[in-house]
Amino acid sequence: MIRKFLSKVFSRKEPASESIAKLRIVSNKQHRIRANQITPCALKITGNLQQAGFSAYIVGGAVRDLLLGLTPKDFDVATNATPEEVRQLFRRSRIIGRRFRLVHVMCGTETVEVSTFRGSTANDDDDESIQLTDQHGRLLRDNVFGSQEEDAVRRDFTVNALFYDPIKEEILDYLNGFEDIKTKKLRIIGNPDQRFREDPVRMLRAVRLASKLDMQIDAETAKPIGDLAPLLQNVPPSRLFDEMLKLLLSGYALACVVELRARGLHHGLLPMLDVILEQPLGERFITIALKNTDERVRQDKPVSPGFLFATLLWHEVLSSWNAYQAAGEKPFPALFKAMDRILSLQHEKLAIPRRFDAVIQEIWSMQPRFEMRAGRRPFHLLTHPRFRAAYDFMLLRCESGELDPELGEWWKKFSVVDNTEREKMLLKQTAPKRKRRRSRKKAATDTMSPVASNLSDAD
Repeated sequence: MIRKFLSKVFSRKEPASESIAKLRIVSNKQHRIRANQITPCALKITGNLQQAGFSAYIVGGAVRDLLLGLTPKDFDVATNATPEEVRQLFRRSRIIGRRFRLVHVMCGTETVEVSTFRGSTANDDDDESIQLTDQHGRLLRDNVFGSQEEDAVRRDFTVNALFYDPIKEEILDYLNGFEDIKTKKLRIIGNPDQRFREDPVRMLRAVRLASKLDMQIDAETAKPIGDLAPLLQNVPPSRLFDEMLKLLLSGYALACVVELRARGLHHGLLPMLDVILEQPLGERFITIALKNTDERVRQDKPVSPGFLFATLLWHEVLSSWNAYQAAGEKPFPALFKAMDRILSLQHEKLAIPRRFDAVIQEIWSMQPRFEMRAGRRPFHLLTHPRFRAAYDFMLLRCESGELDPELGEWWKKFSVVDNTEREKMLLKQTAPKRKRRRSRKKAATDTMSPVASNLSDAD
């Protein structure tokens, strides 16, 4: 049994990245990162782990961002200590995860994720009946501990495979990631075809990181993306949604969508997104919406995912709405039917969480009401809890040319003036008055004393 195990381990085919992994130590003089750029919690964790005899490093995106002069949103720590050993060292900590156990260590309001070095699954089990990948090459098991070098090799891109020691102020670089950062090159670790097959989401991540970090995707890394794009259909919808949301809220959503389209990765992410982008009004509307979203993200303003998905899907709803009306449906029933149809398609493909449905539907359903500017309807619309989101959505439609800009200007003024001024702005009722059925006796009385009939148009 032992002989069989050793034979299997040493005869297995090594990924190309493993054979070229060569440690380089980058000194503080070269990288210029200072320990005081690390949060106190992350410093405390790495220091305590090293004092206890373990290896501990700041890893991943934090090191990359510091080298690029950016502010990391969080700091992750990698160590050779097991989750149980980490848990014993830090009182305020907890082990999470089933597929691969991690430790969350809390220091005040900050939480730092601590992971144990991960290794290759190729020799995880000598039972050849255990399947590690599916028929497309996607990894099904990736949850074993390993060495620091193995941990570097199993990461996605070279720029994310750097280890920073805040005590020695050194960077450990196994895969030339430091040079790739200097030359603004995004390069996948290992064979691109194999690595994208293992996890197709890496193709989306490549687009997001390249746009966000202003990097060029390495030619060899980019080469198989177009052919492998259909593999995204095999990714669990919930995971695809999470990655798509990161992309859209990266602050570079517009650049990402353009790149997705150029590389053929938009198919299947948002059903018929390619069709939307080929419609003149739809493309302009989405471009403006994504540009505004990017500006809000970069200014640290809140962005509603529900609002964002409402904009991306609107022109599919609009097309379906018009089709239902052309078939004889009344406007409001036709709109709700179109909304249900498009959201149903999205739930199948992208798994938009149901909690966003209410926001999306309210924004859409309020759009026709902005065109009703007579009677009490505008006053009632102002008091709707979702008015601001629906109002911003309507302004996007005006800016894109879908609606008359005069409508947007009218609502801009109506939303800020007092009620007296609002009364003056109301348009005259153009709908025909409904005739009341009256008895002959009442009709005879009315001929002698006519009375004007004022109809209420309350919602």
